[in-house]
Parts: sequence; structure tokens; C-alpha cells
Amino acid sequence: MKENILLNKSKLFALRIIKLYKYLKENKQEYILSKQLLRSGTSIGANTKESVFAQSKADFIAKLFITQKECAETEYWLELLHESDYINKQEFDSIYEDCQELMRLLVATTKTLQGKQ
Repeated sequence: MKENILLNKSKLFALRIIKLYKYLKENKQEYILSKQLLRSGTSIGANTKESVFAQSKADFIAKLFITQKECAETEYWLELLHESDYINKQEFDSIYEDCQELMRLLVATTKTLQGKQ
């Protein structure tokens, strides 16, 4: 099976999100925003994995659009955590860049697939 860059990067991102969640919970006693971040940030990889087994090209594209929405939501939670001083600029910049990279991959993939329909 060919390497799936989007799948690999989304899984690595989910692992970073899990580590950030643990850090926020244990060191910052932050439970609400971090839980939302955990849900949306890990959902990116879960939806990407689910898209591999889509029933059709249209289903595949639809799942990737759901993944884009989860990615956008994750950006929002990261922004809130940064702007409320739960994570510093360096921590934010690092993980936010990974999130934006995933979004660029998702947008490029969906645009390419829509052009082929």
C-alpha cells in the first residue's frame, strides 16, 4: 500500500494534540477548552482514516470536507488557548503551523478531487 501523507501527518498531529491536552489538564488545570481541542484535533486523523474506506469518490470527498471543518475548529481552540495565555507563543506557533499544514493538504486534495469529477 502506498504511503498516505495526509493520514500519517494527521495521526502525528493527533498525538501532539493528546500530549497538549495532558499538559493543559495536568499543569494548567484547564479542562473545558482542552477537551474541545482533544475532540476536534483527534477527529482530523479519525476522519482521514475513515475516508480511506469511503464507499465512493463523492463519499471520500465528503469525509475530507468534514475533516477540513474539524481542522478549522482545532485552529479556533488553539487560538483561544493562546490568546487566553494557556499556551505561549512558541507552543502555539509550533502546533498551529502543523494544523495549517494539514488544512493546506486537505484543501489541495479536495480541490484536485473535485476537478477530476
